[in-house]
Amino acid sequence: MSGPVIEQIRSDLFRTEIPLPNNPLKATNSYLIIGEERNLMIDTGMNRDECREAMAESLEKLAVDLNETDIFVTHLHTDHIGLVDVLLADEALAYFNQPDAEVLGIENLWELVCSLSGKHGFPGNEIEKAIDNHPGQRYNPGKEVAYNMVEDGAVINYGQFELHCVRTPGHTRGHTCLYEPNLQWFFSGDHILDDITPNIATWLINANPLGEYMASLDRVEKMKIDLVLPGHRGLISDHCRRINEIRAHHKQRLDEVLTIVEQLGQSNAYEAASQMTWDLDADGWNDFPLMQKWFATGEALAHLRFWEVEGKMKSEIKNEVIYFTRL
Repeated sequence: MSGPVIEQIRSDLFRTEIPLPNNPLKATNSYLIIGEERNLMIDTGMNRDECREAMAESLEKLAVDLNETDIFVTHLHTDHIGLVDVLLADEALAYFNQPDAEVLGIENLWELVCSLSGKHGFPGNEIEKAIDNHPGQRYNPGKEVAYNMVEDGAVINYGQFELHCVRTPGHTRGHTCLYEPNLQWFFSGDHILDDITPNIATWLINANPLGEYMASLDRVEKMKIDLVLPGHRGLISDHCRRINEIRAHHKQRLDEVLTIVEQLGQSNAYEAASQMTWDLDADGWNDFPLMQKWFATGEALAHLRFWEVEGKMKSEIKNEVIYFTRL
C-alpha cells in the first residue's frame, strides 16, 4: 500500500492528503508550515486509523517534531478537527474559533440534532441510524482540548508566514480561514473548494447559513489572492472565477427549491431534498445512501431558510413538522 500524497508547495510549506475512506471528498488537505522555532499544522483529518496512520507517516517523512508543532483548526467538522487531541503535544497550542467551540460544547448535541431533523421531515425510523453513522459522531476528537480562541483579524506568525485570521461563516458558524498578505495566499478550509461545492446546511430553525455564506464569499472576493489552498482537492489560482461558479450553483439551487415548493404547495426540507437534483450515482431518492439523504436534507433546509429570510417563503408547524410555503 502506498503512503500518503505529500506535496512540497515551497521550501517551508507542505500539503499532505489525509485519506477519507468511503467518502466522496476522498481526502483532507493538511498543511504544514515549517518554522525555525515552531511549526504550524492546518487541519488534521478524522480520528480514525487510516487518518492517524497517514498523518504519522507524513510527519515521519518530513521529520516533524510534534513538540514543536502547533495546530490551527479551520472549523468543527471531524475531517478537519478529528485528530487534534492525538497530535497536540503538552506544550503546543491549538487555535480554534469560539462559535464552533460553542456548538461542540452543547450538552446533548446529538439528541438536539435528532429532534430537529424530525421537525424537518426526516423519517423517524432512519434518524437514529443516521446519527449513529454520522462522521461527527464517530470520528471526532476523543477528549477535550484547551483551545486558544482566535477572533477575526487576529494575526499568528510561523516561519516566514504572517497569517491573518479571516472569519467566513456559512459552512459552519465560525469557519475561519488564514490569509498571508505578503504572498497573497489564502488557506480556505472548506470555504472555497475547486471541483466540488462546499456543503451549506443547517438543522436550526432560525439560522441562515446560506445568507452568511454568500456574504463571506463577497468579502473574500474583494481580497487580493494569488493562490487558494483549500481543505480538499487541488489548489485554486483564480478565486474570483471559483466564487462566481459557486454563486451560480447556489442560484440554481435556490431557483430549483422555489419551483419545488410552488409545485407541491407546501414542503418540508426532507420532501424538498427528495425532489432536488443531486450529482449522485443513484436511480432515485430511495436509492440514496442514508448519509447522503441526511446531508441533502440539511442543504435543502439552508436554501428554504434563505428564501424565508428574503421574504419569499414562510414556515409553519403542522403535526410537529415544519413546512414551507411560497409567498
